[in-house]
Amino acid sequence: MEYTKQMQLRHNKIDKPRKVNHNRSDKLTQKQLGAITQKGRKQVRDRSGGICEIRVKCTGAPAAEQAHLTGRGVIDHRTTAEDLRDACVECHRWLDSTGEGVRYKKSLRTLGA
Repeated sequence: MEYTKQMQLRHNKIDKPRKVNHNRSDKLTQKQLGAITQKGRKQVRDRSGGICEIRVKCTGAPAAEQAHLTGRGVIDHRTTAEDLRDACVECHRWLDSTGEGVRYKKSLRTLGA
């Protein structure tokens, strides 16, 4: 008797290993921790009045962005309004991309200002 391909497959079934569930339901991801909620965004905007709170590269320009004082990649709690500052584009770039700006950001964190 000659076995067809279908017959061979039916008789040689191998159980596939079950998938392991790697859901992180009990722990938030870094992206989730660093996300800015609408409530937090509004609190920061109300506090600043829509004006740059950094004011190093400007003299009170309209705030276009919100800058994290603790980087999203290292934050260990959900982002709150205290973790954010309203900033114009130029000040936000300065905070994130220069050594002087990073040190300034660190000083704001330690002062709680």
